[in-house]
Formats: sequence, C-alpha cells, structure tokens
Amino acid sequence: MITPKEKVPSLQLPLINDTHWNLSEQRSDTFTMVVFYRGLHCPICKKQLEALAGKLEEFSQRGVHLVAVSCDTEERAKKAGKEWNIAELPVGYEMSIEKAKEWGLFISEGISDKEPEQFSEPGLFLIRPNGTLYASTVQTMPFARPKWDDILSAIDYVEENDYPARGGAVAYAL
Repeated sequence: MITPKEKVPSLQLPLINDTHWNLSEQRSDTFTMVVFYRGLHCPICKKQLEALAGKLEEFSQRGVHLVAVSCDTEERAKKAGKEWNIAELPVGYEMSIEKAKEWGLFISEGISDKEPEQFSEPGLFLIRPNGTLYASTVQTMPFARPKWDDILSAIDYVEENDYPARGGAVAYAL
C-alpha cells in the first residue's frame, strides 16, 4: 500500500499512439493523474475512459497531466483506442502484473474468453509534481468508479485551500 506523501513507484509504458510515457518526465503544475483500468473486455472501463476523454480540457486547465493504463497487450489496447471514443486520451499498455501489484492494485483472474488470463482492477492516483502520492482510490471490482466532476471539484478545492495530503497515518488491525 502506497500512503500519501510517499514516493510512488516508477511507471514507464508504451502508448497506443506509438509514443512512450514516463511518470518521471511529467512536469505538471498540480498533479499527474494515473487511471488504471481493467482492459478492453470491460464495458465500464469504456464508459469511464470515454467520459475522461470528454474532460481532458478541464483537467488540462487545472495543470493536470493524465494517463490511462492497463495490463492489456498492444493489440488489445490499440483495439480499444480504435473502438472507444478516446482518441485524445493517452493510453498506456502492457503494464506487468508485478508492476500493478507494486502500485497496490488488486489482480483478477479471467473468468471468460473475453478476459485476459490476469489483469488489474481499477485504481486512480493523484501524484504531486515531486513524485509523491497525494490521493488514491483502489478498487476490487469494476463497479462504483469515481466521477470525473467530483475529481475536478476536489482538485479545485485542494488548490484553492492548499489542502494537505491526508491519510498517511496508517494503522493496521491485527
């Protein structure tokens, strides 16, 4: 589990537009937002990423850099890029299961021919320009994703009020 104010793991991936994305090269004014999604097989992911693509300008106006990432193969990721309405969205692929675990994502086994053998469940990470975690949400299932307008409102509040990262004091029950 990555806690707020800790450095997040490295992340470098190819993108469906035949370029590469590297977290350490992001120079955002506020946050870099990494959206982990399940993959081509997930209709909820399609809906979520299409909605995100429709909000790119609003995130950009707030100085937020973003990327959507899955464990999908190049073929599956590029198929999503063609079939989904996400042309302007940076989409990374071929994240390893080991890297997904490093980020604290839950891993699922495929239960149908449409699903890969293994893939990560959704997660969303807001990362400060210094590479530390500000906030995250990690899910065990595809349902009940954060709404983009809620994330935009939260970013506005955080920036307007210099609101600190919270939740770094973790206590585990035995």
